[in-house]
Amino acid sequence: MSAPAIEPVRTPVTASPARKSAGKRRTTPARFDTALGWSDRPGPAWALRVLLCALALGVFAAPFLTVFSGSFSEKASGSTLSFLPHHPSLLNFQVAGERGIWDYFGNSLVIAGGGLLLQLVVCTLAAYALARHKFRGQALILTLFMLTMMLPEEVIAIPLSLVLGHVPVVGLDLKGTVWGVILPLGAWGFSVMVLTEFMKDIPAEIEEAARIDGVGELRMLWQVVLPLCKPALGVAGVLGFIMIWDQYLLPLIAAKDPTDYTVTVALSILRTDPEVGSGVVLAGAVIALVPSLIVYLLLQRSLVTGIAAGATKG
Repeated sequence: MSAPAIEPVRTPVTASPARKSAGKRRTTPARFDTALGWSDRPGPAWALRVLLCALALGVFAAPFLTVFSGSFSEKASGSTLSFLPHHPSLLNFQVAGERGIWDYFGNSLVIAGGGLLLQLVVCTLAAYALARHKFRGQALILTLFMLTMMLPEEVIAIPLSLVLGHVPVVGLDLKGTVWGVILPLGAWGFSVMVLTEFMKDIPAEIEEAARIDGVGELRMLWQVVLPLCKPALGVAGVLGFIMIWDQYLLPLIAAKDPTDYTVTVALSILRTDPEVGSGVVLAGAVIALVPSLIVYLLLQRSLVTGIAAGATKG
């Protein structure tokens, strides 16, 4: 009779504290981990990261700081790099106001507000039709919207001026009115493209359930589709406002009188005025810059969310 086999006693192997800490370091991501492997520990990589961030901040922030400091300086020079105003004063803003900068600013607000509202309505309706309905020529229509983004303003300036002077069919003269600037901005291919791609990703089951409950087209768009497209609307709103606010050639060809100009065109008038200096021009630039900054700060979360959602889609 053979003796029963005795299994060897296996003692558990405990990891050393050094090995535990090493494993913990490998699994715990650093605070500033990036694709380049940079970390928050001082070293050559850390110094390089700080240097690159400082360089990028200087390249993008230096012009803005120079404009702000020059607008508050009594004797400003556009060729001098200065981050702090010399002898701070509001005289430049006062002179710019006397030159009618606030009237031009009001024209820009009316055109930007009306143009953005019309643009969002038209682009939303067009995107809803292209994304949620199937019809013949759908791809061709979307391509035509994209082609409008490839035409420089200088190419269509003269034909657009003729059309605004005598609108076909109705025969109206829109020059000298805000509608002469607002109507050509009523549709933008970029906003149509962004909204169309977002609306395509809405599950069909949601739309089918809403239609079973008797929801019509406009109610479907307003209560079901648009709430799911808030990031896309944020992108279209921010970039659309900046595009309309920065218009220069369109307000110039649509105006009949200098009082019809916008603030962007008024800056060129201040620049050619021999009685004002660089400080007044910089003050006008600050006034023209403020609305864009306000809109961006208010909608930056929607802008970032919309861009991130579009980048990770698919």
